[in-house]
Amino acid sequence: MSTLTVLFGVAGLLALAAAVLPKLVAQRPFSTPLVMLVAGLALGLLPLPAPYGNGWADPVAHLGGVESFAQLGILVSLAGAGLSIDRPFGVRRWASAWRLLGITMPVMIVVVALLGWWWLALTPAVALLLGAVLAPTDPVLAGDVGVPSPDVEADLARDNEIRSTLTIEAGLNDGLAMPFVLLALALAGQRPEADAGWILGDLVLPVGIGVLVGLGAGKLMGWAMFGTARLRLAAYADGLVLLALAFLPYAVAELVHGNGFVAVFVAAVVVRREERSHEYHEVLHSFGRQLERLFVAIALLGLGLALGDGLLRGFSLVELLVAVVAVFVVRPVFGWLALLGSPAGRHASAAIAFFGVRGIGTIFYLAYALDRFPVPGQDVLWRVGALAVALSVLVHGVLAEPAIRRIEALGGHLPTSGDPGGLAGQRSG
Repeated sequence: MSTLTVLFGVAGLLALAAAVLPKLVAQRPFSTPLVMLVAGLALGLLPLPAPYGNGWADPVAHLGGVESFAQLGILVSLAGAGLSIDRPFGVRRWASAWRLLGITMPVMIVVVALLGWWWLALTPAVALLLGAVLAPTDPVLAGDVGVPSPDVEADLARDNEIRSTLTIEAGLNDGLAMPFVLLALALAGQRPEADAGWILGDLVLPVGIGVLVGLGAGKLMGWAMFGTARLRLAAYADGLVLLALAFLPYAVAELVHGNGFVAVFVAAVVVRREERSHEYHEVLHSFGRQLERLFVAIALLGLGLALGDGLLRGFSLVELLVAVVAVFVVRPVFGWLALLGSPAGRHASAAIAFFGVRGIGTIFYLAYALDRFPVPGQDVLWRVGALAVALSVLVHGVLAEPAIRRIEALGGHLPTSGDPGGLAGQRSG
């Protein structure tokens, strides 16, 4: 039996699992990503015949493939997340998300870097890289706590502080982690002269360019979907347009030295704003969710397979401790502190701070960074990163739905200030 035949068979099983598992695990204390992770782990522990087994699934041996696959998953998920945002853009309306992005994220990167330097004996640059790759939260794996889809009622979208904040945060921090990753690589020796001009031109400016490209691409895509009688893509009700929304802003932004991930999310938010209540948003989102399920199935099965097939070789308890502290101590504590005095309120702030789900973004940035500049201690980075994602899938996946539903039942998900940024006045829009 050829390797290609085996891969086709596995691909078919994964597609079937991605379609069936969400229905089978509904209302149960585990999630589809967790099932796929455990299945991959069990498969990795089996004594598979050659050429499988013995480190065959080690991501270090497939950095280019891992990076490309994770990148595709992120682009599709960012487009889907942007289309789900029903809360109008604004400094006050998005206040909780700004706090997470502007305070919690950089503080977490620094604290995790300090832990990597102190507990794992990593060099400062490699420790900073560890903090940066653990920074992004995942818009796909956080599906149970994010905005479910564009057509849901206001209590699950525009008025829901928890779901809106986590979706906005996950949509932006995949792109905002890039400057920190590049800075870590520069400090590690890829670019000895990391001066102020380089920091401004290569780290800060691309984010602004990404925003501008996203605004322009979003307006253009919105016009093509809703604003022109001759083209009006919305009339075709074809979900494939989501791929254009995911790929074109990214490509344009990267061509002009911008941040492609930021551009995609901004473009999707702009498209949603063009005709907020149009049913075509749900068509695009539904197509995107199907792709996301397939990406998640493959990614988590692959992660579990790698964990069982030798990725944890050389593992130490202190690495597990760093992963646990980063995801379940550093993020919740500094997330909660950043949200003090925000419109979220006590219960919602605690939920937002705790549910910072780690996922494909961590895998992407590990592959992206190490493919460009191998650093000492990269086996430690892979182990800690993989453990952080696996633990997040386990704990967040089990607790997400019951915890959020309980808070929502108590009314703790609504803004406590009554009308932050004029939300009430926007509900009929």
